[in-house]
Amino acid sequence: QVQLVESGGGLVQAGGSLRLSCAASGRTFSWYAMGWFRQAPGKEREFVGAISWKSGFTYYQDSVKGKVTISRDKAKNTMYLQMNSLKVEDTAVYYCAAGDSPTPAPSLYKYWGQGTQVTVSS
Repeated sequence: QVQLVESGGGLVQAGGSLRLSCAASGRTFSWYAMGWFRQAPGKEREFVGAISWKSGFTYYQDSVKGKVTISRDKAKNTMYLQMNSLKVEDTAVYYCAAGDSPTPAPSLYKYWGQGTQVTVSS
C-alpha cells in the first residue's frame, strides 16, 4: 500500500505563488509516475500535470504550461508543484496521485492523497 500526503496549500492573493508537496510512504517503489489534479467546487477533477518517477520527464495540461512546474525528490519520495501567477480560477482542492504512467486520466492512478485546499483571493 502507498500513502500520499499533500501539504502547502492555503490562501494566497492573485498573482502570488505556492509550492505544494506530496510525500509518499509505504510501498514507495510500486509506481512509475505521479500526477497532480485539481477539483474546483461543482467541477470535475482536472489534470494539472504529471512526472515520470524514474526519468523526471514532466507533462502538463496545456492551460497551465509555463505557469506550473512539477519536480520530484527521489530520495525523499516527494513530488512538488510550483505554481506562479495564480488566479482566482486556480482555486481548488489539489490532489496528488501515483500510478503506472503519467497519464491525464485520473481513473488510471492507483493511489491518491486526501487533497490540499488552494484558495486564491482577488
